[in-house]
Amino acid sequence: MGAVLTAQAADDRLSNRNFEALARYIYDYSGIKMPASKLTMLEGRLRRRLRATGIETFNDYCDFLFRHGGIETESIYLIDAVTTNKTDFFREPKHFEHLQQIGLPELYAAGHKRMRFWSSACSTGAEPYTMAMVLAEFAVENRDFEYKILATDLSTDVLQVARRGIYPQEMMGPVPAPLKKKYVMMARDAERRDARVVPKLRATVGFARMNLMDDAYKVGDPMHVIFCRNVLIYFDKPTQAAVLSRLCDCLLPGGYLLIGHSETVTGIDLPIRQVANTVFKKV
Repeated sequence: MGAVLTAQAADDRLSNRNFEALARYIYDYSGIKMPASKLTMLEGRLRRRLRATGIETFNDYCDFLFRHGGIETESIYLIDAVTTNKTDFFREPKHFEHLQQIGLPELYAAGHKRMRFWSSACSTGAEPYTMAMVLAEFAVENRDFEYKILATDLSTDVLQVARRGIYPQEMMGPVPAPLKKKYVMMARDAERRDARVVPKLRATVGFARMNLMDDAYKVGDPMHVIFCRNVLIYFDKPTQAAVLSRLCDCLLPGGYLLIGHSETVTGIDLPIRQVANTVFKKV
């Protein structure tokens, strides 16, 4: 009986060989690094996929992925399982202050009345909806100003949440009261504790799945402002350089690129100059 339990326990763990195969695939597909210290985390997250697929062991799951062609259908769910999607409204608020006080007025004064904005790692939508609030307020003061926001992410799960625009009321805490009153609807049923972004604001944001590891980003005309915040930290330096270079290719000269406060472009040759903390302008 003891030998049977030991065998079951062994089957219930992710072997180093399988971890290395998964880590290699995740890196090649998404650019996300999975060092050995993440083995237990990956194991925990993949248990949900085992339950969802009805596969009993990690060995069988990896055989399904890499030996029986399962990776073609499972890749989206695998990446969803391993991506981290922390987000908040008005996260790193200095960025939105710069956009409101400097970026938008400068672009508008230069003759850009119709602008395009891109949240390139939008997670569950707090970032693009925050952008939308700032832009809607700018439009109130400048009646001929028009804007569209593209919001993309690698994870299909978070995009589903983002499209709905429904969040726990607690998430709306950082939203200034006047903006909350205009752009957020609170659930009438107090027990639900839900808050929803108003339809008019949701209509200004288009959501799509995109992998920043793609060779080129098919986003249409050049963007005036690109947010790529708190995703570069998951990439190694060569991947960061490649992603940032492709983002700059999508940016209008004079447009702005914003990265996370814990991120840097130091040592990467890009056609941008720094104009504020983690805010860059294309030259």
